[in-house]
Amino acid sequence: MNAKVETQGSAADVFKLLISLLLVVGGAFAFNYYDDQSQLLRVVGILTVVIVALLIAAQTTRGRTALAFIRDARIEVRKVVWPTRAETMQTTMIVMLMVFVVGIVLWIMDTFLLWAIKFLTGQGS
Repeated sequence: MNAKVETQGSAADVFKLLISLLLVVGGAFAFNYYDDQSQLLRVVGILTVVIVALLIAAQTTRGRTALAFIRDARIEVRKVVWPTRAETMQTTMIVMLMVFVVGIVLWIMDTFLLWAIKFLTGQGS
């Protein structure tokens, strides 16, 4: 049995995450407070604040874990063998054909059941 032990973040990690959160909240407040300023400057400002907050958060244990996960995910995506355009078109056509066939079958079953209920309840002529 493989048991992972999660280590609790230190007080410094909690402080860094709190600073990151406060930066993002403050940036959002400033973005809305300075509504009369140029939108380009406001967008550059909020992007800068978010990048700084992410850099601070990346220095924590959870941040390093998240970065490692993202790095590993990118490596796994590179290993995927993506289908060719022809394979994608063939698969799409098969799915569309099956949806059409199942729709027809369900329509026939619905029509038969409607006829049977009308016959059994005496509502049909």
